[in-house]
Amino acid sequence: MAQQINPPRGMRDFLPVEKASRNQLLNKILESYAAHGFQEIETPALENIERLTSGDGGDNEKLAFRVLKRGEELEQSLGKIDDLADLGLRYDLTVPLTRFYASNQTKLPRVLKAIQIGPVWRAERPQKGRYRQFMQCDIDIIGDDTLVAEIELLNASLETLSRIGIQDATIRINHRKLLSESIAELGVIGKDQAKAMIIIDKLDKIGIEGVSKELAERFDEQVSAKAKTWLSSVENNRSVPTELAPIFQAVEKIHPGKLKFDASLVRGMGYYTGTIFEIEHPKSGSSIGGGGRYDEMVGNWLGQKVPAVGISLGFERVAELVSLESENAQLLVLIFDEQNIDSALAIQAEAIAAGYLVRLETRPKKLNTLLDALKSQGFSHFAVLEQEASSLTELNIKPIG
Repeated sequence: MAQQINPPRGMRDFLPVEKASRNQLLNKILESYAAHGFQEIETPALENIERLTSGDGGDNEKLAFRVLKRGEELEQSLGKIDDLADLGLRYDLTVPLTRFYASNQTKLPRVLKAIQIGPVWRAERPQKGRYRQFMQCDIDIIGDDTLVAEIELLNASLETLSRIGIQDATIRINHRKLLSESIAELGVIGKDQAKAMIIIDKLDKIGIEGVSKELAERFDEQVSAKAKTWLSSVENNRSVPTELAPIFQAVEKIHPGKLKFDASLVRGMGYYTGTIFEIEHPKSGSSIGGGGRYDEMVGNWLGQKVPAVGISLGFERVAELVSLESENAQLLVLIFDEQNIDSALAIQAEAIAAGYLVRLETRPKKLNTLLDALKSQGFSHFAVLEQEASSLTELNIKPIG
């Protein structure tokens, strides 16, 4: 009896036509980021588990896939459950970036403007829009402590979204200092603020009543009542605070109406220290991106403070909002018989040089069956290579179907 062979839960295979369309979208994002002066880097999929669980990653640290030690190290650790793993798959691209900067700072410019596009992994329960392996598209600026860095990131993100056909996205903005002050006014101070933030971060999912109930359970009724009043007033209070005014003034000149101040915005990661952003779209049930300033994270590895800020597009959610279609016309060359393969290879090379993407196939008994199958994989044109043809110009190129 044949077994069902599927990828692991929360992970996906992509057929050739799907992969080609995703690559085209990724390339558009990369080209837009690069046009704004950002440069692409690459970091490993694995990081030391101590770095991934240092306390900066918030709830995502609990979702890190751990990798067992190998050989003698594993044998020595058997029986010590917490000591079995020494590596983990990255759950975001920010933690690896800060390690990258600390490792390579002497070879990098004073201000690093980096692009990172790649897969990340989180061991969470798969559901619509949530996968255990997914792509992130990040841009970060390390070494600039001015608001110019935030302005650049927001402008580049909005321009990139526009280039790929997403015009209706908006970005909510808050500041961790302002958020902390608001939570202190509720009567929550010190380390308890982080616990309150985790609850408030659920606002979009459980609403004001749900947040108030959880705050009452975690703290007391007084905190809950103050929070309910505060959160009810946030929706009607969009006046931009002084700390964020320069960002709004600069970005709104180029992208009017795209920024919104939201005093209740939290962002779940523990490493944020200043401005925070969240990108939303009316047709998406979740945010399609986000980020913020994390000035203390690089310093954890270097022993000195290094300003840093970044923003990420969630590629899977962005891809759901655009039409993924292959844009390349493709030529299918059919070989008449095996003795004619030299001509086929020569014409293939000529066609590739002319800009075609060329696949070679021996001529089948049922041509239409083959063409229908290849059309479903994104191929749009074909030509039958006759014996007398010796160049690309002598081929009769026809559309499939």
